[in-house]
Amino acid sequence: MAPGTGERRSTRLIIVSGLSGSGKSVALNVLEDLGFYCIDNLPAGLLPALLPEITREGGAVATQRIAVGIDARNPATDLEALPGLVQRMKHDGIECDVIFLQAEDDILLKRYSETRRRHPLGDSGLALRDAIDRERELLGPVINTADLVIDTTRTSVYELRDALRERVAARLPRSLSILIESFGYKHGIPTDADFVFDLRCLPNPYWEANLRPLTGTDAAVVRFLDEQPLVQSMYRDIIDFLRRWIPEYLSFHRSYLTVAVGCTGGQHRSVYMAEKLARALAEEHTPIHTRHNELPGKKAPDAG
Repeated sequence: MAPGTGERRSTRLIIVSGLSGSGKSVALNVLEDLGFYCIDNLPAGLLPALLPEITREGGAVATQRIAVGIDARNPATDLEALPGLVQRMKHDGIECDVIFLQAEDDILLKRYSETRRRHPLGDSGLALRDAIDRERELLGPVINTADLVIDTTRTSVYELRDALRERVAARLPRSLSILIESFGYKHGIPTDADFVFDLRCLPNPYWEANLRPLTGTDAAVVRFLDEQPLVQSMYRDIIDFLRRWIPEYLSFHRSYLTVAVGCTGGQHRSVYMAEKLARALAEEHTPIHTRHNELPGKKAPDAG
């Protein structure tokens, strides 16, 4: 039924939480720009009363797209109760995503020193690092129920905006947004990954002098890896694994799945494999996104 003919869209609620300094304000600003009615620092216990008021027809707002920021300033009992509340809302037909943003402690400390902001838990007399530790502890129940965890340690504001726009705001109801990301082990394993595959046992184009300055998106590297039986055997094993388990994620009503493939430097093998997997999965699922963590400015377009 077309809009305006009587059909009422289901409510879409995005709960944005995470560590102070990880990008929560940026996230809410992006969602507001995309048409969500945003409320920051909402007491979690008010959610059940808030939603009917905001979504009712004839109300002052009357919107079905809502984003709320919930942080560690909430009472600990409300944070502990949030997972159960989210489950009840989903059972009642509300399309609810919990997005959790985090970053490494040293990065959070650096951001606070650059902005000279006061940590929300600083009023309790805690030193900044202790306040961050306490915040992680308080938000434990929230991250445990998160549908999507975004680590902004090495993510720019623009990359965070893209992720929210493409993976969160644009996700259709009851769909599974799949991200295939490449990374280099020497930079650390992505903390947002559901599955991690290690490609370091595969032939490495880095040791070919003419391929070393290239990446896994370049034709010469692709040809080299296409010709390696071990690479193709690894690809078949990974794609068969994902095809087996993605339907289970869908049946479990998961909203997001992140698959990380890593090699030593994140330049050749992992980039090649992420692209190859994304192309194959795009024939069966949508949306499929790709991200290459070690290729600055070389974020690939969506595969589907």
